[in-house]
Amino acid sequence: MEKLIDFQTHPSQYRHWQVQYDGAVAWLSMDVDEDGGLFDGYSLKLNSYDLGVDIELADIVQRMRFEHPHVGAVVMRSAKDNVFCAGANIKMLGGATHAHKVNFCKFTNETRNTFEATGAESGQHYIAAVRGACAGGGYELALACDYIYMTDDGSTSVALPEVPLLAVLPGTGGLTRVTDKRKVRRDRADVFCSLEEGIKGKRAEQWNLVDQVVANSKFDDFIATRAADLARQSAAGTAAKGIQLTPLQRTFGDDGSVRYSLVSVDIDRRSRRATITLSGPQSPAPESLDALQEQGADSWILTLARELDDALLHLRFNELEAGVLLFKSAGDNNLVSAHEALVFDNAGDHWLAREITLYWKRVLKRIDLTSRSLIALIENGSCFSGFLAEILFAVDRSYMMDGEFEDDTRPPASIRLSAANFGALPMSNDLTRLQTRFLGSADNVTQAGNLVGQDLLAAQADELGLVTYAYDDIDWEDEIRVFLEERASFSPDAMTGMEANLRFAGPETMETRIFGRLTAWQNWIFQRPNAVGESGALQRYGTGKRGEYDMRRV
Repeated sequence: MEKLIDFQTHPSQYRHWQVQYDGAVAWLSMDVDEDGGLFDGYSLKLNSYDLGVDIELADIVQRMRFEHPHVGAVVMRSAKDNVFCAGANIKMLGGATHAHKVNFCKFTNETRNTFEATGAESGQHYIAAVRGACAGGGYELALACDYIYMTDDGSTSVALPEVPLLAVLPGTGGLTRVTDKRKVRRDRADVFCSLEEGIKGKRAEQWNLVDQVVANSKFDDFIATRAADLARQSAAGTAAKGIQLTPLQRTFGDDGSVRYSLVSVDIDRRSRRATITLSGPQSPAPESLDALQEQGADSWILTLARELDDALLHLRFNELEAGVLLFKSAGDNNLVSAHEALVFDNAGDHWLAREITLYWKRVLKRIDLTSRSLIALIENGSCFSGFLAEILFAVDRSYMMDGEFEDDTRPPASIRLSAANFGALPMSNDLTRLQTRFLGSADNVTQAGNLVGQDLLAAQADELGLVTYAYDDIDWEDEIRVFLEERASFSPDAMTGMEANLRFAGPETMETRIFGRLTAWQNWIFQRPNAVGESGALQRYGTGKRGEYDMRRV
């Protein structure tokens, strides 16, 4: 059995990052353990990274928001001399499976997007303090920060050398952020991405590759002053203290199943599918925001988000042949609505309510960006209410029970919409999932909005276009079985392409461009012999021999 990749970690387990807190400023130092690779066969020299390094970074970013809400500025820097970060480890990429490479790039992008958004969303602004070589994925780390400051010491540089060195592209949004975010001129970007050695000094500032270049003798003082000023201006930190993100409760079965406290994952490997069941709350919502904070990570709404997030990542990396993900839920709509109201209605006024809401936005985006066929089954007794109803609009198809079912005493299947479905949880295209579903049909969204708070049974949900199909007791099992068998027979490559094309209708954003280009470019380039063949650039990197290329354009 292949090594199980675990996305849960804790500061006491970090091998690659150091975090120091100085009032409202956090100092985040990259100090990658060369011998701490997630797999054997490569050394993480020069602050190069693999998935294990990024798992720690994702954990740090998440804990910063929940455990340290008083922080207003985060300085990302290197703890090593003469190098900021050399980017993704080349030997790791050369030896990894194709699926791992692409999933690694996707997770890395999601992590970048998370701390890129914290300035605007949570008032935690990230500063990249670049000293030493900052290349490839290292520069992409900096690009995702709010500000990039670089020392002028004669050797420090920024670079995206993937094209001349590796025959691939910056896999975590580098090209897109250079043009869309930093607004670097196209011809200058062409020059920049063609230089193995990168660009240093004032030219990097003039070309807007960094925000400012500072003399080496003044650099440390400049960064400290800038971080302190930014923290003072920040909106973060109205809470005296955060909450602790305690370890998740999980058990793994021999059959591949995973059991959390509120989420269960059942694997049917023969049929190549996984069923994710979400449990609604068993008790009333906390009486106040103070009570919510007292519950901390044990609150139902936060626990469910954390467990679902972990389950999605587990399925992405550890269950590659589970091509169909079925979402189910069980619970009471009234209880879900009460828990949701306490959090979502107060997201603008209370830091914890805000962060839980933002976390659900990220988890739902994780669903959107998961390259599997996503199906929702709205069964009797389900609780797809409010923010949980977003799952129904994230999936590729949804099936709803219609009417009474023999020997089924559960409440009839229903969907309940809330205000959360109309703005609080946008997709990567900056539209709500209902707006994306009804693109060009704004009246349908308005009609759905007029029914907020009502329990919509199958016939009404079908008429409103909120589900794909509604089936009665006679047809339910056969229709679901036939569909699942058909889906499992299709090429997974064709499914990945189809899903990526269909899920993000509407306007493009930097985020949709990054993930869309990742799917198209990296899936293709990472399989080309010029990159990964026996004489390809990734295989020959570090040997002193350049890759041999098939020079035909295709």
